[in-house]
Amino acid sequence: MLIATTPIIEGKEIIEYKGVVFGEVVSGANVVRDFFASITDLIGGRSGVYESKINDSRKDALRELEANARKLGANAVVGVSFDYSTLGTKSMFVVVATGTAVVIR
Repeated sequence: MLIATTPIIEGKEIIEYKGVVFGEVVSGANVVRDFFASITDLIGGRSGVYESKINDSRKDALRELEANARKLGANAVVGVSFDYSTLGTKSMFVVVATGTAVVIR
């Protein structure tokens, strides 16, 4: 399945729009991860632990988006975007992938 952030896919023709699809992932971090991330925040630098968790969640959201598009009979998703937010505490976050499921040829 082709997945693109653009509204079209170069060299392909969209022949049918199936609808908006989502991939939503809610992830949590544990106390130990929060502790080490807070140390990184204090001394500066990047928090590899959280970056890895967010990257994994983004990939999971894309897989869910793709699965939902397939259920609609699509073979591509265009206009994909991501949204990130926290839930309640800093240790819970949401990654949402959104796009339009289409049939291309």
